[in-house]
Amino acid sequence: MESVLAFVHVASAAVWVGGMFFMQFCLRPAAMELPPPQRVPLLAGALGRFLRWIALAVVLLWATGLTRFVQVGPANAPPGWHAMAGIAAVMTVVFVVIAHAVFPKVRAAVAEQRYPDAAAGLGRIRTLVMVNLALGLATIAAATMHR
Repeated sequence: MESVLAFVHVASAAVWVGGMFFMQFCLRPAAMELPPPQRVPLLAGALGRFLRWIALAVVLLWATGLTRFVQVGPANAPPGWHAMAGIAAVMTVVFVVIAHAVFPKVRAAVAEQRYPDAAAGLGRIRTLVMVNLALGLATIAAATMHR
């Protein structure tokens, strides 16, 4: 069971962190070559799908991480696990802000074809995703460097 928990945990982290990297450094630069009426709906559509997958990844990360934490006991957990939990809490808050505060406004602006407003919201999301990407890489470091 321990190996299944570890697999689900690492796979979920890979989806989240890898997805942020892909969105920021692959999809967005390619989309920037399109005019706003094509670019903004594309990015909003991709982001909406991505956020649904990340919601699942967040639930799985917390479920598997807390399960292992309880199994080992907080006093026996490696320092990297404590760091991971703290950073994950911040990342989760950032995700919730993106998914429930900023993105709904972007989606509404796209539906109303207010592309400058949608683009501004996507810019705010981009900044928050860069923060979460940096935190995600710090989490990976915390998980692997304690050995």
